[in-house]
Amino acid sequence: MLEEDDIMNEKGLIAYYRQSFQQNKDLLLFSDYEGINYTYEDAAKLIYQIHGFFEKCGLAKGDKVALLGRNSSHWGITFLATISYGAVAVPILPDFNPADVHHIVGHSESMILFAGDQLLEKLDLNEMPQLEAVLSLQRMDPVWAKSAEILNFWRQPDYNRAAFNLKNIMPAELEDEDTCVISYTSGTSGFTKGVLLPARSLMSNIRFAREHMPLKQGEKIVSFLPMAHVFGLLFEFLFPATLGCHITFLTKAPTPQVIVKAFKEIQPHLILSVPLVIEKIYNKQIQPALEKPLTSFLLKVPGIRNLLYKKVRQKLVETFGGRFYEIVIGGAALNREVEDFFRKIKFPFTIGYGMTECGPLISYQAWNKTQPYSAGALVDRMQLKIDSADPYLEVGEIMVKGPNVMAGYYKNPEATAQSIDDDGWLRTGDLGITDANNFIYIRGRSKNMLLGPSGQNIYPEEIEAKLSSQHFILECVVVDREGKLVALVYPDYDSLQVHNHNTPEYVSHVMEEYRVKVNRELAKYSQISKIELVETEFEKTPKRNIKRFLYT
Repeated sequence: MLEEDDIMNEKGLIAYYRQSFQQNKDLLLFSDYEGINYTYEDAAKLIYQIHGFFEKCGLAKGDKVALLGRNSSHWGITFLATISYGAVAVPILPDFNPADVHHIVGHSESMILFAGDQLLEKLDLNEMPQLEAVLSLQRMDPVWAKSAEILNFWRQPDYNRAAFNLKNIMPAELEDEDTCVISYTSGTSGFTKGVLLPARSLMSNIRFAREHMPLKQGEKIVSFLPMAHVFGLLFEFLFPATLGCHITFLTKAPTPQVIVKAFKEIQPHLILSVPLVIEKIYNKQIQPALEKPLTSFLLKVPGIRNLLYKKVRQKLVETFGGRFYEIVIGGAALNREVEDFFRKIKFPFTIGYGMTECGPLISYQAWNKTQPYSAGALVDRMQLKIDSADPYLEVGEIMVKGPNVMAGYYKNPEATAQSIDDDGWLRTGDLGITDANNFIYIRGRSKNMLLGPSGQNIYPEEIEAKLSSQHFILECVVVDREGKLVALVYPDYDSLQVHNHNTPEYVSHVMEEYRVKVNRELAKYSQISKIELVETEFEKTPKRNIKRFLYT
């Protein structure tokens, strides 16, 4: 057994986990909500077994392992087994349709696929010919392999179980530039961007969280943001696992009702969320009570108002479990009305800012130190530049540089060159200003990304490309209307006239057919709720790009 001083002297990303598994071996690491539990030592034994399987499959350092499934203990264990073996994890959103999954597995050249049983049923192995083996995430058992020898290995392992030792389950260490994760922001061919996150990016994010975020050994966290996105991956999983924390995964769709129930039972110490969840709780639980005639009247009386605010704050804190240090909100802007009210009642929340390409953190500040309407202060080890004449007053594109920044896009040097300049500055695509203390104030997005209900990235161009390929659609713009996607469509009226189909009834009928057809090709979270027709062409820039901001 290593002495504690020796353990703490180890350096590197994998050393964080080696140290944590040794120091916390008897503590709970993972739980599936209302399901299986793993101590740190239990998880280490399964990691050791997965490493033996990787070796049998001929997996080498840098080879890819795809993970397709909802958050779960087995997902987390497989991820840790992958990066500690020196392989590259390729997380895939379970909401992606089969065609997108086939494309990502092929594009990433993944050799092994771990997937949930229900998701596996929809896949076609013929579309993923490079795979060596496929395993069930539920049962942690191979369901297919290229050879019987590999298939039988898991059930009759020919490696020495007696050799298991907490000190050597993660023997490899990673160099700073070794790729750990390829995070796909999209699954669609033609829009593919696999973000290459090296060890230095994960290490820098984890190190910042350990130094600045309030979480300690033995404390609890609930993981409900999709781990196929780096916000949930880093701060609900990778960071707390280095501290000896207990992570409970919500293994089913994280509706606000399910989340609130889990919070009340588990009482987490730190909560990560996207604005939509917070706003729904505010709209359903807080706003109706505030709008009652008597409450509305009493809020105008100074002394009583403060008492009411205190009561509302207490009720809201209890809704989230009652013992959390703070709620960190990221992924999109929080509704200004909600933010103002939370500040009035001194609710412990803060807003951070990041992107997949920074693994993800760019800015954060604790709830009691942050500035109103900011997205926090620039994190340690990063540099900030606003692409304008006056970064304090004139809005410009937010640019960042430092160890958090990705290595580039996998197999896409053109997109990499467009995003990262010769001096290493990453163009975020977001617009904002800063202040003398490096707080970031986001003023808009020059990118068009929308946010799905659980923090998924939605790229309207992908949906628009599918719609525009339909016969009677000339142009379209997809917008977010109160959490629902609406397609604004300018039909090809000339073509409709030629075919004698230029009646309102027919146009409405065919557009609904298109909506249903296109939705079959889209992940559930990015499906179109309705199509609205516009009478004239969309206004465009001199480069003939639609002025999207006029319609959103």
